[in-house]
Amino acid sequence: MITSEQREQLRDWFAGRLPEDLFEELTEITVDREEITVIGRIPEPRLAEDAPAAEREAALEGRVQEFRERTREDRMAVAREAEHRFRRKVSWGVECGGRRALFTHVAAPVMTRLRQPERQVLDTLIAGGVARSRSDALAWCVRLVQRHTDDWLTELRDSLEHVQRVRAQGPDAGADHPPHTDDEE
Repeated sequence: MITSEQREQLRDWFAGRLPEDLFEELTEITVDREEITVIGRIPEPRLAEDAPAAEREAALEGRVQEFRERTREDRMAVAREAEHRFRRKVSWGVECGGRRALFTHVAAPVMTRLRQPERQVLDTLIAGGVARSRSDALAWCVRLVQRHTDDWLTELRDSLEHVQRVRAQGPDAGADHPPHTDDEE
């Protein structure tokens, strides 16, 4: 977990490093131990106000694909620098017309041991057609919990940041290693 200050430094670095015309707005940067996800807003396609929903959906899909192909080299160059600097993979996404699209991103394996009642929950989701595999079912459960406990998770993350700040002031302050920055070189 990184602190709010480290997250802000990360956001500032991307805001300064991204090509000026890449996004209309840099809307979100999310980071965990493996990955940094950068999401920006791109312009909506211009359509008639009475355009059918199917036409609007196809135009949005086309705009996202066009952006992805046109900006690939620029995004890869920024990602290479960021991956070296912050020691995490970089993934990309866009918001366009109220829709969010993520490009290739990390799917990190998580090892866990589940008892039979927990496996039965996953197997029920598979049998019901909600998920294709236990892994997919577990991801579905995590998304469901996340959706219904956002406030609680936010409070927990804030508490963890406070613990990190207090720990950093203690006698073992050098034991934890924050994300790499150029200041360390």
